[in-house]
Parts: sequence; structure tokens; C-alpha cells
Amino acid sequence: MEDKHQDDFEGVKNSLPDDEMLYDLAELYKIFGDTTRVKILYILFQGEMCVQHISELLSVSQSAVSHQLRILKGARLVRARRDGKTSYYSLADDHVREIIGCGMEHINE
Repeated sequence: MEDKHQDDFEGVKNSLPDDEMLYDLAELYKIFGDTTRVKILYILFQGEMCVQHISELLSVSQSAVSHQLRILKGARLVRARRDGKTSYYSLADDHVREIIGCGMEHINE
């Protein structure tokens, strides 16, 4: 039985990502630690939206929304598309959609 545990230990030891990757993962999850950012992500989960409409939905200033969107964009969770003078934001990819969907599913269990 001791050999089984040693094999498990070695398997985990060999598959453990390096510290830099785990640091990056922790930083990603920190982004979800702010309620306003989570609300913005949830809004964008529904579809593309401009800063003005996000601001109205959250009842916060456009500058506050823009600040949070810069953080989300820096974390590669959202992307922007310009149409004239207006920027429209959406979730960056399906991975972000899965993170939000799984989180919602988990808390609703």
C-alpha cells in the first residue's frame, strides 16, 4: 500500500506547475474578488455592451466602469470593439464564459 502512496506522491510532484504559473492563476482568481468586476462579467456573459449601458445597469459612474474594464481587459477576460466613438465590450473567449457559468452553477447547488 505504501508504494501506491509513493506513486501518487511522485505523480503529483511531477505534474505540479511551476510557481510562476500558479502565481498567475492566483492573480487571475483575484480579479473575481471584486463584486463590481463580477457584475460586469455577468452582464457581458449576456452579450456585448457599451460602457454607458453597463454604467446604467450598475448605477455607477462611467469612469468607475471604465476603470474596472481596464483591469478585466488587462487580465484578458474582456475585449473591446470600437464602432465610431463608442467601445463595445464582450467576454474575451469561451473560457471566460465557462468560468462564469461554472461559478454560477456551483453557487446555485
